[in-house]
Amino acid sequence: MAAMKAHVWVMPKQTVLDPQGQTIQHALASLGFSAVRDVRHGKFFVLELNGLSREDAQKLVERIAKDVLANPVIEDFRFEILD
Repeated sequence: MAAMKAHVWVMPKQTVLDPQGQTIQHALASLGFSAVRDVRHGKFFVLELNGLSREDAQKLVERIAKDVLANPVIEDFRFEILD
């Protein structure tokens, strides 16, 4: 089976305050980027996967994202598998 990559995005839930995002937004405003009204700060992961079917890769990446990469209480995640 061919090697694949998975991209995983982890972001704070919309109901959770994002102080890092607020700090970035204020910095952008002070630099003259006043059109930016809100910033959400998150994490991006690239996982290289070997020897898995696409279905098994999806199951594995979802488990990793849910159990390791994201805190399900305050964060949401999404992922995609790339061939």
